[in-house]
Amino acid sequence: MQQQIRQPGLVEGSLPVFVFPTELLFYADEQATHKQVLTLYNPYEFALKFKVLCTAPNKYAVVDATGAVKPQCCVDIVIRHRDVRACHYGVIDKFRLQVSEQSQRKALGRKEVMATLLPSAAQEQPQVRPQEEERRMKEQLTDRVFFEQTAFQTESRAVSGGPSLLTVLLGLVCMAALMLPTLGEQESTVPVYLHLSVNKKLVAAYVLGLLTMVILRT
Repeated sequence: MQQQIRQPGLVEGSLPVFVFPTELLFYADEQATHKQVLTLYNPYEFALKFKVLCTAPNKYAVVDATGAVKPQCCVDIVIRHRDVRACHYGVIDKFRLQVSEQSQRKALGRKEVMATLLPSAAQEQPQVRPQEEERRMKEQLTDRVFFEQTAFQTESRAVSGGPSLLTVLLGLVCMAALMLPTLGEQESTVPVYLHLSVNKKLVAAYVLGLLTMVILRT
């Protein structure tokens, strides 16, 4: 069984990488969002080592950007935006997580996560820059250039604060979803449209578990 699980890792770049979330949104007017957490999962029967690359390393500080993940475990990677300025609004940066086996150097899998700085949470779409040619050049640059992890500015876990307000609110929503009646229950005073299916409750329980790990590590 272990040999069958290792088989996809023999081909470079073919190993699936599981990361949550798949997109990071920073809001200039909400300082709590300036720190985000990426969770890297290892569902395999062998340990993985990882490395984080970025298209704009000078704009971010990363904690534990290189390391290892034990079999069937996960690790949190804290990313803090350290250059919150109006000139960066709407610019899409990219993080790339590369994983490999402990005894190998080649990247067996990779996953890209987009990061965007917006003025506020109310503004869902980034502003379009007036210079169209400049925007195209920056998009092309982010598509092909990833810097090595040594260019990052690392920070200590001791200075990290508590969980963000968004994390707490999402956890409360998941808890409320688990407390609602299951679809098909007859004896309930809750309206039928608030009854949730078993699959939806499983998703809520899964997300709540992820949020719990994030809160415990902050």
